[in-house]
Amino acid sequence: MALSKEIMGCSLIEQSFFNSSSKVLLSYRFNYKQSQFWVNPVLKKNSVQLRKIRRGPVAAISEDLVRAVPEKAVKFKVRGVVTLRKKHKEDLKETILKHLDALTDKIGRNVVLELVSTEIDPKTKAPKKSNQAVLKDWSEKSNLKTERVNYIAEFTVDSNFGIPGAITVSNKHQKEFFMESITIEGFACGPVHFPCNSWVQSTKDHPGKRIFFSNQPYLPSETPAGLRALREKELKDLRGDGKGVRKLSDRVYDFDVYNDLGNPDRGIEFTRPSLGGEKIPYPRRCRTGRIPTDTDLLSESRVEKPLPMYVPRDEQFEESKQNSFSAGRLKGLLHNLLPSLMANISANNHDFKGFSDIDSLYSEGLLLKLGLQDELLKKLPLPKVVDKITKTTQGDLLKYNTPKILSKDRFAWIRDDEFGRQAIAGVNPVNIERLTVFPPVSKLDPEIYGPQESALKEEHVVGHLNGMTVQQALDENKLYIVDYHDIYLPFLDRINALDGRKTYATRTVFFLTSLGTLKPIAIELSLPRSGPTSRSKRVVSPPADATTSWTWQLAKAHVCSNDAGVHQLINHWLRTHASIEPFILAAHRQLSAMHPIFKLLDPHMRYTLEINVLARQNLINADGVIEACFTPGRYCMEMSAAAYKNFWRFDLEGLPADLIRRGMAVRDPTRPHGLKLLVEDYPYAADGLLIWSAIENWVRTYVGRYYPDSAQICNDRELQDWYDESIRVGHADLRHEDWWPTLATPDDLTSILTTLIWLASAQHAALNFGQYPYGGYVPNRPPLMRRFIPEEGDPEYANFLSDPQKYFLLSLPSLLQATKFMAVVDTLSTHSPDEEYIGERQHPSIWSGDSEVVEAFYGFSAEIGRIEKEIERRNSDPRLRNRSGAGVLPYELLSPSSDPGVTCRGVPNSVSI
Repeated sequence: MALSKEIMGCSLIEQSFFNSSSKVLLSYRFNYKQSQFWVNPVLKKNSVQLRKIRRGPVAAISEDLVRAVPEKAVKFKVRGVVTLRKKHKEDLKETILKHLDALTDKIGRNVVLELVSTEIDPKTKAPKKSNQAVLKDWSEKSNLKTERVNYIAEFTVDSNFGIPGAITVSNKHQKEFFMESITIEGFACGPVHFPCNSWVQSTKDHPGKRIFFSNQPYLPSETPAGLRALREKELKDLRGDGKGVRKLSDRVYDFDVYNDLGNPDRGIEFTRPSLGGEKIPYPRRCRTGRIPTDTDLLSESRVEKPLPMYVPRDEQFEESKQNSFSAGRLKGLLHNLLPSLMANISANNHDFKGFSDIDSLYSEGLLLKLGLQDELLKKLPLPKVVDKITKTTQGDLLKYNTPKILSKDRFAWIRDDEFGRQAIAGVNPVNIERLTVFPPVSKLDPEIYGPQESALKEEHVVGHLNGMTVQQALDENKLYIVDYHDIYLPFLDRINALDGRKTYATRTVFFLTSLGTLKPIAIELSLPRSGPTSRSKRVVSPPADATTSWTWQLAKAHVCSNDAGVHQLINHWLRTHASIEPFILAAHRQLSAMHPIFKLLDPHMRYTLEINVLARQNLINADGVIEACFTPGRYCMEMSAAAYKNFWRFDLEGLPADLIRRGMAVRDPTRPHGLKLLVEDYPYAADGLLIWSAIENWVRTYVGRYYPDSAQICNDRELQDWYDESIRVGHADLRHEDWWPTLATPDDLTSILTTLIWLASAQHAALNFGQYPYGGYVPNRPPLMRRFIPEEGDPEYANFLSDPQKYFLLSLPSLLQATKFMAVVDTLSTHSPDEEYIGERQHPSIWSGDSEVVEAFYGFSAEIGRIEKEIERRNSDPRLRNRSGAGVLPYELLSPSSDPGVTCRGVPNSVSI
């Protein structure tokens, strides 16, 4: 505790003030919980015992001292150290403005700061303020090449000023700047820290003053009188008025529906339905206010790459993140940047003719594979872009890194045990369920979609149950299923009518072996009923000969294609990216930066709005990467919306509740975490519960610090408004559902916050950072399929028999589709150099002015470190066959830390990619 306070500058820091009649040394520190100060007047020769003053925050000079000096307040100087972060690279306009600001700063167009006290001036009835101070030596430091530059500002305050609680900043320059932090030195309490981390715009663009609060947390009811008006004003500014087109420099957070995914002005094939509203429920996204399209007044006009879309200024990527993201994205956009290359691929209709063709993407690269040389690039008017791509790929243009799935066993993907292992330890380990009824039953309307009964029969599986009957296997929790029937079937007619798309609605049944591994024992392939006598369901069993081996391999590929779509559109995009955006928007609109809950959530909201904007622009939009690369094609987002309406429930998004919902765990108070896993070696769940519990304990400690009882929760206006707006506006289409958790007790708040932090950190990491390691080898997880599995009597059956490998490869994505997909998931799987991982924070010692909370956070960080070591131990345990063994990949997706790049590990604080 003492170390934490020393780091924060809140230990007993002694400051001397003198007058002509006496010499007194005063020191004190603030104790949040008792709202009191310890005051220690020390005479020159005799010490005095520590005593309590129960008057709340005191002035910079105590009453004892004031009585010892003349009644007229004296003025004294305090110093501010202002840290600005500089850009590494500037364009011509920024360079010109920088030099202009250096000149005009000398003639009075400065950066002006003013301290605001926590106290009210009894005479003016307004907050006490310092004089205005300017940043010194701006001109002299304008050309420094360092990443951070410290500036000094000197303030003059009265001796009865009190404690500074806020600073206002006016940027009278032409150019914005990034203000990282301000530290005020010279007050008796020691340094006062102001974490800023914000862009400050020029007053010519935004005339008002920016407001920054100190790191001292305050519940709304405890806001010092001097800060109340500023607290309200800052929130009002962040909410905006809901009108007009947002400028890129704005800091306004508001809600809107997903009405900008299509572009009807380009033609009917680019029209997409609006998501959000009674017709198609969906979470809300950040409002931009762009004008409507010419063709459809309810659709918002699009901003196409490379032009930026609006996101509040402080949500935009920082420079190192932007550089990392842009460099990786160049591969993914190469087909758009180089029309000649795309035309060449399309004209020759390149398909994979053998597995060696796929392998060559990692050894030769795409250009050599196509017989194209670098001279092609030199003929194109894109020298800077090409140079940048070449540098980022070390000269191997479009040469892909070997995915991790191939690193230990190049043929692991073919094996059934690996197919089963990836259901619980791969990139999508959240759809596996315990089978409770056999055969499984659909919940779809039989009038529309046909009989609810499955085609699976006991004879399909009984030979694979180690002598058990089906009922015995069910009773002993030995049967599991990945069931995509109800998700895909309503869309199959439309999907299969698309060019180059052929898919089924699949069900896969697994048997839990005595080794704790999952063995696939049956795959059901369903198509819509096209007539009263048509065969719409088919069951494929494990192979018995060469022909059925290839049929089985094709069936597994179709399952993986289903899995890839559900993973990307529902589990990844909807359940992490889209569903938490409303909570982030409401947090900025309703929770002051001073609010302790905002301080807790802050690192878990970083970059999410920006990455979601980029997804709307490039990934989930009409004809975007997701539509181009995944089976559902133009119906991708409608499928995501159907899952939101029919399956998504916030109260079941926490890990324990989700495991129980899927039947993968049962409550057991004698077990760690209060749960018993029915598949004990379930790496995602086992590691996830460690992180879930660490988050929950940290959040419970934090919540208990500020909310000792339910009354505090219910009376916190900002907190209740945040949660209410997140549901009532952000999830408006589901706002009337009775499953929304209430927010009335500290336990309620702990549960809600733990779920949000889990989704933003560990859940997203488990679903995201294995995309290239597992999906970068397309045969392992094809994102789409282009052929049905032929049966006897089908026209293609003879071709299948004569060359099954060729038929298999023709069923996979084409070369263009595969490389486009690979490039995108490579970027999405990449950690940027400025990533912040769980257990880390910017300014870890001063992010909060509450020393006990900072100390508790260090305890949380230490627990995360212990979890990492435990995961390493588990990965070397030979008894755990789903994460250890010959050719088996260790499960590291929930290992907290990571280096930059594609590592298949690391848990960032937020949905940042």
